[in-house]
Amino acid sequence: MRSVDRRSALIGGATLALGLGSQARAQQGLAQAPAERIAAARAEHAKLAAQCDAQFVGLPSATAPRSEVGGHPCQGIYWTPKGQRPRVALIATHYNVDFAEHYLAPYIASRGLGFLGWNTRYRGNEDLFTLEHALIDIGAGVTWLRQQGAERVVILGNSGGGSLMGAYQAEATTPTLHAAMKGAAHDALANLPKSDLYISLNAHAGRPEVLTSWLDASVTDERDPVATDESLNPYNKENGPPYSEEFITRYRAAQRARNQRITDWCKAELARLNAAGIPDFLFPLFRAWADLRFMDGRIDPSDRVTPGCYRGDPAVANRGFGLGRANTLKSWLSMWSLETSKCQGPEQLAKFAIPALVIQSRADQGVFLSDARKMFAAVGSKDKAIELIPGNHYLEDGPDHRHRAASLIADWVKARA
Repeated sequence: MRSVDRRSALIGGATLALGLGSQARAQQGLAQAPAERIAAARAEHAKLAAQCDAQFVGLPSATAPRSEVGGHPCQGIYWTPKGQRPRVALIATHYNVDFAEHYLAPYIASRGLGFLGWNTRYRGNEDLFTLEHALIDIGAGVTWLRQQGAERVVILGNSGGGSLMGAYQAEATTPTLHAAMKGAAHDALANLPKSDLYISLNAHAGRPEVLTSWLDASVTDERDPVATDESLNPYNKENGPPYSEEFITRYRAAQRARNQRITDWCKAELARLNAAGIPDFLFPLFRAWADLRFMDGRIDPSDRVTPGCYRGDPAVANRGFGLGRANTLKSWLSMWSLETSKCQGPEQLAKFAIPALVIQSRADQGVFLSDARKMFAAVGSKDKAIELIPGNHYLEDGPDHRHRAASLIADWVKARA
């Protein structure tokens, strides 16, 4: 496919969200490094990008054709060394964040590997997410890479994408989701093309796990952002920080209970609406920046700064929008529910035996060292490794941090390719 202007070609909810103000933009995460380091990282990115070919890719999916407006459901950018056709390529995808211009793409391509920053139909449309169709869209990207001459395909699960890519390989290895589907969806899910290597980079353990650990357990009414049980309020100074072991135990149990209450309501409401011929319902979620680890650095200790989260001050962030800010009943059950979601990393990682590398930044404010160790322990592969590196979640601390991660990835991949 010919090269085109990516900014005019990539269309969808993510682009539209940028016009909604700082609350929407912040879902990508606020900068967590000094301005001069961020500037240096961006300058290095531009320098490396000039050494690469960047090809826009738009594809239909087995369950989503090209729209009449012209846009493809699956879109991204394929980064390669100039004038080369790599025989080894990475593919990185997230549940809803646009990965086409992923921060590591030119770093990886400049080391001789291909990098497909890939977006499913749910880019910017998290509220509509269903796992089955997301996996089919990822499969379209993997197939395309094989057609471009990639003999080895590496799935890179970065941030939220860790559990998503784990689910992809698990279903490609041992299909289960196809049984409940019909037609094209059934056939596509039963025949997902396998990848050859798996990398987890600063990846949350799973979608339900991360949301639950960030939920404000003191919410007493999902319809009222103000309603609070002060005995569970993490921002009530009488409770901490530092938080007592008793409070931590009670708080974590209340977080799980909140997730279950929403799940129970979703199941009952979906049954009620379906009986009336209504397929689904959209609802908001408030107060989801309240992990105790944002405030208390003694819990799950690392090099991170506390108080702090991806949105800055967690007490302020918790009053705004966060993960899962808009859901349908079906998307909650598919992505966020501890009871029903298949987007839980450990149970998926246990199913495959391809070589796996887990990389975790020690200063990450939202993925913690225990998350990385949990992911590593869950991987069913015999050939697996874990590496802890300096830096924050997006490694924007400076070019050296991204070069370190890219070299670690490239060296590990080449040793197995």
